[in-house]
Amino acid sequence: MGAGIAIVAARGGFNTISYDRSQEALERSHNATIAFFEKSVERGKMTPGERGRTVKAMRSTTDLDVLGECDLIIEAVFEELSVKRDLLRALDAVCEPRTIFASNTSTLSITEIAAGSKRPHKVVGMHFCLPAQLMKLIEMSPGLLTSEETFQSAWQWTLACGQIPVKTQDKPGFILNALLVPFNNDAIRAVEAGVASAADIDKALKTALGYKMGPLELIDLIGLDTQVRLSEAFYPITLDGRAAAPPLLRRMVAAGLLGRKSGQGFFRYEGEAMFGA
Repeated sequence: MGAGIAIVAARGGFNTISYDRSQEALERSHNATIAFFEKSVERGKMTPGERGRTVKAMRSTTDLDVLGECDLIIEAVFEELSVKRDLLRALDAVCEPRTIFASNTSTLSITEIAAGSKRPHKVVGMHFCLPAQLMKLIEMSPGLLTSEETFQSAWQWTLACGQIPVKTQDKPGFILNALLVPFNNDAIRAVEAGVASAADIDKALKTALGYKMGPLELIDLIGLDTQVRLSEAFYPITLDGRAAAPPLLRRMVAAGLLGRKSGQGFFRYEGEAMFGA
């Protein structure tokens, strides 16, 4: 997800820094990004000149202090409140007062995340859809203390990147995941109950409802372990039984069947190319 967001930012003409504690993770991300751009040129979605300018705008680092020069930082770490708060505390120490902190959280409260920062008025929710480099929608969510200036600055940034923002309230799951987390879990339960194969469930929903991707293919894309984290974050704050992780999902994660990133989930995959490459 972080790599996809970086592509959106650089493609929008912004100098972009990708940060990760792991150099290996950054190298994998770089290789996948270059492959994505090459395919984009081959398919006529990007000119060679645009590719060159976009790549030139991108760099990476394992040094958090480098982010001190940024005007906008978008965190895309996994859905654990304490981790996101710890990151904001660390960023407080290195970033200028002007810097806006945005969270790509899909289930957690922006207000609660912002409580980890000394500048909660500079924290805003910006939930990108997966895969971020292909999907246009961004759910924009102000926390209780988010200033209007911060929200509008972040909103204008999304427009400058060619994205489509929608304003949501700071509610569990916002719009998409309030609907998708239970729905995706229902699809898993249908497989578990033997209603039909994963392929036929996805085929039925894509054919009848016009979806480009079935729910089980989508879960493979986001990662089965991520679906567990989403469920574990979403269920306690909604008490919606449909949001609880199905037993089959937990068994598959325990077996290492995580979806695209492991090569097998509800379907089998080959290679490590970024989706859309």
